[in-house]
Amino acid sequence: MKKSEFKYELPTRLIAQTPLDRRDDSRLMQLDRRTGEISHRYFFQLPDLLREGDCLVLNDSRVLPARLFGKRASGGAVEVVLLRDRGDRLWECLTRPGRKTKVNTRLVFGEGELSGTVEDEIEGGNRLIRFN
Repeated sequence: MKKSEFKYELPTRLIAQTPLDRRDDSRLMQLDRRTGEISHRYFFQLPDLLREGDCLVLNDSRVLPARLFGKRASGGAVEVVLLRDRGDRLWECLTRPGRKTKVNTRLVFGEGELSGTVEDEIEGGNRLIRFN
């Protein structure tokens, strides 16, 4: 098995920002091994779906805490979500407010120990930011 088999595009809008009040209301993907059919369920339905001999795969991975809060050189607040490491300190990011985070905008985080510069606006409105 190769890690590359697990690469897929996950739109930012589909990433949960906070857990649900009722955790068992979380979505669950079910694969019927006989037919290959995929269906979408909820975790509270899991006991009704399991049969003897079924294989249950558990994933306890954690999401990188990749949300940064900082300021533009003008003093305005900015929020940056790191989406994809492009190498050499360059990251594809989602920024808010996007329209005010233009190319060549310098961003400062914390007490200035971390900073970055917007190098490009790419498809979908994301930004490429090179960090120090």
